[in-house]
Amino acid sequence: MSTNRLLELFEQNPGDYVSGEMISQQLGVSRTAVWKQIKKLESIGYQFDASRRLGYKLISSPDTLSVPELLSQMKSKIFGSSIHWFESVDSTQNIAQKLAEEGEPEGTLVIAEQQQNGRGRMGRGWVSPQGKGIWMSMILRPSVPIHFAPQLTLLTAVALCRSLRRVTGLSIGIKWPNDLLIEGKKISGILLESTAEDERLRYVIAGIGISVNLEKLDYPDEMLNKVTSLRIANSGEGFDRTTIITDFLHEWEQLYLLYLDKGFGPIITLWEALSVSLNKPARLITPQGTIDGVPIGLDASGALTVRKEDGSTVVVFSAEMGEPVR
Repeated sequence: MSTNRLLELFEQNPGDYVSGEMISQQLGVSRTAVWKQIKKLESIGYQFDASRRLGYKLISSPDTLSVPELLSQMKSKIFGSSIHWFESVDSTQNIAQKLAEEGEPEGTLVIAEQQQNGRGRMGRGWVSPQGKGIWMSMILRPSVPIHFAPQLTLLTAVALCRSLRRVTGLSIGIKWPNDLLIEGKKISGILLESTAEDERLRYVIAGIGISVNLEKLDYPDEMLNKVTSLRIANSGEGFDRTTIITDFLHEWEQLYLLYLDKGFGPIITLWEALSVSLNKPARLITPQGTIDGVPIGLDASGALTVRKEDGSTVVVFSAEMGEPVR
């Protein structure tokens, strides 16, 4: 029995219960097989009401992104001008990297409804269920030196934060360097991976994961104190993913062009205004050791300037930031 045939039965009976007995007779399968297919559909975002007496009623179908709809709403000129859509992939980063090597232009976007092996910073995994978030990677080809790559990460965080605040009305801030938080819980992941030649960037693959319409049941219990979604933060009301994508790409493109024209200075100002990490005691775990102090701003390269307990300052290029040990 295919899930398509099962869905056709529900489409023929919109808003009505369809008994398990009727389904099994129509499709020539057992009641157990029907139940298994219902569970399979639920796992990819379909919602059913089940009644022992009445059977099953389709409550809602998953939100599926449409490339024509995305292109029709696109306000950016370069970013998202070419879109590769997939139902399920291991990682959008891998596909975008392959396309970049094949010569695909800047702004080429890879979007998946589901990632089987999404990854974030430090090699961490990322929860990427079907049809509930935004899992995408884009090719950038900036003509800048390789040591400027971290600036692009901060720029991307600023663009995403500004866009999501505008679209959702939620109070979202940036934790250094590029985590977006709502009330201390993470709602997005940003991962930029660079390939260089002769000290210049050949291309950058910018991976973006946004937890849009995930519900608490989508997360392992042990993660719920650290992560959230836009829907959870909005009292259970979801958001349109197409609107979020197109608004973000427009904001991102505008800041990217500003950066290429005016340099990193304007991005520093915007990042500091959105940061939730500055002027608060923190413990930074760096490759060279642990630093306790108060982050006070970004330097011209994008590194974090930290005032230590003895009053001296130190520049931190890479670290995990946490609360200080009391």
